Amino acid sequence: MSTTFYMPPMSMMGPDAIKQLGSELQARNFNKALIVTDKALVDIKLVDRLTDELSAHDIAFAIFDGVQPNPTEKNIEQGLEILKIQDCDFVVSFGGGSSHDCAKGIALVAANGGHIRDYSKGVHLSAKPQLPLVTVNTTAGTAAEMTIFAIVTNEEDETKYPIVDKNLTPIIAVNDSELMVAMPKFLTASTGMDALTHAVEAYVSTAATPITDASAIKAIELIAQNLKKVVDNGEDRAARDAMQYGEYLAGMAFSNASLGYVHSMAHQLGGVYDLVHGLCNAILLPYVSRFNAVDSSERFADIAKAMGIDTTGMNAADAAEAGIVEIERLSASVGTAQKLADLGVKQEKLEFMAINALNDACSLTNPRKASTEEIINIFKQAM
Repeated sequence: MSTTFYMPPMSMMGPDAIKQLGSELQARNFNKALIVTDKALVDIKLVDRLTDELSAHDIAFAIFDGVQPNPTEKNIEQGLEILKIQDCDFVVSFGGGSSHDCAKGIALVAANGGHIRDYSKGVHLSAKPQLPLVTVNTTAGTAAEMTIFAIVTNEEDETKYPIVDKNLTPIIAVNDSELMVAMPKFLTASTGMDALTHAVEAYVSTAATPITDASAIKAIELIAQNLKKVVDNGEDRAARDAMQYGEYLAGMAFSNASLGYVHSMAHQLGGVYDLVHGLCNAILLPYVSRFNAVDSSERFADIAKAMGIDTTGMNAADAAEAGIVEIERLSASVGTAQKLADLGVKQEKLEFMAINALNDACSLTNPRKASTEEIINIFKQAM
């Protein structure tokens, strides 16, 4: 069976990578950017690193800083209005997954018309490439800066849905680890566990390939070795750099192999309760992994090795469990091993979320198929 691999045609990576961006954009004759970000990054003046670079190369810009942590359909509509009023010819997202996902929605609808929801009922539904999109990443992370995914919240019906479209691929992705040094501990931890979840789910996905396998395993190794370091010391430049490579590799993996039940369930928690996505993934990952390991123990044994476990003498099932325990240990060490009930999740919403999770596109590639009752039970285990 043939496969197709998607990633940005250009990625700028490492300390001070953003300083390469202005000249590249100038060479492409872009005139005015719509910068899509959140108010916090404007308030702490981190976005100045981007605006200074644009100004130094005579590129005009307008700023939309209304992105919410779980970006909504309304956010996309607000950004589109500013883009049209300001006559911007390209979009630059600055931040983490929320900014990138919102910017993708803006750029896709700007080029293809309609409503962002129109592109959620299948895969690769847009007719033409989005308005040129450049992503400047400040977390490690969602990998939204380089994937064909965008996650959008419909506030009216409390759902959160993925857009999966090759035309969401940015033309340039920037991962400057110096922009990540300012990340607070909890954001570092939750986005790091999100990246780990991407790698784990991609590795056990039914759509995995040798390319995505190699990306996922290296990502797991880098994250397992460096996440605790950057949570403990955000100024650890070497660990920050390793994490931005780890999250990017995880993105390469899941953008092409897709994901599984951790993400399809986490999307529902975000839609109903507006919870932090990476934290939801961290909470759910061990429980979904144990469910999946019943049918994929050898794959989870490989994950255990990548997590640093010596599996010598263990059978596949025991090695898989040892790896899952190590994931739990890492999560606890960075403060994301919490319970859903403590975050306000109610039993009466579990069936609603389970049904929607099984209809989520990420569920299609989970290695073991579940019933609605089994998904409800996983939610209950995490309560």
